[in-house]
Amino acid sequence: MESTSAIISTLSASFLGSFVEVVEAFTIVLAVGITRSWGPALKGAALALVLLAALVLVFGPLIALIPLQLMQFVIGLLLILFGMRWLRKAILRSSGFIALHDEEVAFAREVDALKRQAADRRADYLAALAAFKAVLLEGVEVVFIVIAVGTAHGMTTLASVGALAAVIAVLVVGALVHKPLTKVPENILKFVVGLMLTSFGIFWTGEGLGVDWPGADAALLGIFVVFLVFSVIAVRVMRRLKLGAEGAAQ
Repeated sequence: MESTSAIISTLSASFLGSFVEVVEAFTIVLAVGITRSWGPALKGAALALVLLAALVLVFGPLIALIPLQLMQFVIGLLLILFGMRWLRKAILRSSGFIALHDEEVAFAREVDALKRQAADRRADYLAALAAFKAVLLEGVEVVFIVIAVGTAHGMTTLASVGALAAVIAVLVVGALVHKPLTKVPENILKFVVGLMLTSFGIFWTGEGLGVDWPGADAALLGIFVVFLVFSVIAVRVMRRLKLGAEGAAQ
């Protein structure tokens, strides 16, 4: 039976990672629905979900054919690359080197693009395509997160529950407020998810190489803390560098 720490970490990583992706997809679908009409928005989103389900049904069973240790190693490496990408952007945003992600700005940008297409005879098609692409791209990342955090320890069902809970949470809140979820601390979530996915990646790469982690699954917390401390120091150092560069330029 899996340890409590493994269960909690799997659920939380799947929920938080999926939540961020679903918020981004929801923003674009909402923009399409409000600006053009809900017909193209829902058709594009539904088609993307059908395609995602087909991909999972076709390729999902193949995962069971891969030896566990090899799967842990490969998924671990992918998680390191995936998590470090999120973590790098989160550190750059927190230190001020790149702008913070703003769902309201993203919504306004999508609405502006859809309005420019309004005179096009293919306007409905282009609107549906925008919704389709958003749901498909973010959905693929959700599927990857579920597979990555759940498969290596045989907790895909648990990871799927976390992802489903994220989808339901976004849809419920979005239906109630009927506007972009600008109050969601998305940049903080991305920072946390980046730390979690990177920690999972290090842990599972080690397991794939036969490393005997001290404390077993509890070692995940130690890895997380190490990366958290490193990231906080990196943000502070980069903030000082940025302030110094700005002061020298004045």
